[in-house]
Amino acid sequence: MLQLRYGKIKNLQENVKIAPAEGDLGVLIPGMGAVTTTFIAGVEAVKRGLAQPIGSVTQLATIRLGKRTEGRSPKIKDFVPLADLKDLTFGTWDIYDDNCWEAAENAGVLEKSLLEQLREPLSSIQPMKAVFDPDFVRRINGPNVKQKGSKMDRAEMLMDDIRNFREASGVSRLVMIWCGSTEVFHKPAAVHQTLKDFECGLMKNDPEISPSQIYAFAALKSGVPYANGAPHLTTDAPALMELAHERQVPICGKDFKTGQTFMKTLIAPGLKSRMLGVSGWFSTNILGNRDGEVLDDPGSFKSKEETKLSVLEHILQPDLYPELYGNIYHKVRINYYPPRGDAKEGWDNIDIFGWLGYPMQIKIDFLCRDSILAAPLVLDLVLFLDLAQRAGMRGVQEWLSFYFKAPMTAPGLYPEHDIFIQLMKLKNTLRWMRGEDLITHLGLEYYD
Repeated sequence: MLQLRYGKIKNLQENVKIAPAEGDLGVLIPGMGAVTTTFIAGVEAVKRGLAQPIGSVTQLATIRLGKRTEGRSPKIKDFVPLADLKDLTFGTWDIYDDNCWEAAENAGVLEKSLLEQLREPLSSIQPMKAVFDPDFVRRINGPNVKQKGSKMDRAEMLMDDIRNFREASGVSRLVMIWCGSTEVFHKPAAVHQTLKDFECGLMKNDPEISPSQIYAFAALKSGVPYANGAPHLTTDAPALMELAHERQVPICGKDFKTGQTFMKTLIAPGLKSRMLGVSGWFSTNILGNRDGEVLDDPGSFKSKEETKLSVLEHILQPDLYPELYGNIYHKVRINYYPPRGDAKEGWDNIDIFGWLGYPMQIKIDFLCRDSILAAPLVLDLVLFLDLAQRAGMRGVQEWLSFYFKAPMTAPGLYPEHDIFIQLMKLKNTLRWMRGEDLITHLGLEYYD
């Protein structure tokens, strides 16, 4: 029960019961490319005191509790019972059979001097055979794939992999997070509408069921929380949302918010807050690595384009402010440029107008490192999904929208893209979990 009092929402319920983070947490990842290897190598480096977890909210951010005058701002990791980094154990699937150290060296994101210090733990991670379909990812192919059987057979093979990993590693809990390539754009079809239809479709090899959906099905059937770090259709299909509720498993997604879209969710709310108009926003990207190669295919780019384009519409709300944003021209381009590797460049030209309609421009050239920005997001999502599972939370975790370009919501509810509102939602959820007052920032209590 919530009660508004002096600008605060008073949480009258008892604390949410959160099971302790006892034992090891297994992190299962489809796709062992640049993002995955950078994430795993980063965790291993932090565990050994070789680096700091910069960019990770769970590791570095604080959370204000109570009034500003109380001076209570513990680190999030000290406020809620998160798994410790030393307790993380990794398992992966990939279409190539390189171990994690070899894959990290091939990705070319991290310095060889750092990788050499991590050779032993990374070399021990050998990818399991992947579920792969060239109809969904067209620009790459590899030998390390599950070849035989129906899509249901492959889902059962993945469930066997999950069960075997759990037994061999001795972990007490699991989380799965998709860090694989972007699949071609698909809208929900008839096979995605109910769990019964989906399971029939798996047995009949329905062409509308993608590999990522097979992974998600296997995870949810196994009681494992699932996060989608790519823009394609996966757990946002009705059938898999139904399965998440049936198995009481948390899910979230989709598409890690890293480079250019991260900038948009910072700039656009600021322009809107001051009622400045936007007539055009042109965005282009150049990137290499496996991600750029996959996105060079029009079908995979379409999945990415949909999530990138949706951000401005939801933030600026042109239906509510037609005179400011009703005629905005928004264009997004992604160009594969192998020499750039993981050092992506995102360039934005923004045409805005102010008082009396006078025009101005903003230009952003973000020379970013995609996997360096994505790795701490993977860590936070893994730890927060595990926390949600231990807190008995199930289905869509909208409070994790902070990390995604196209946040999942309940059916019929538009997503919140303003990153500052998303952060407030995330921290208020943590306060709610621990029975603390939710903070609205009204501030009237200081002047009463």
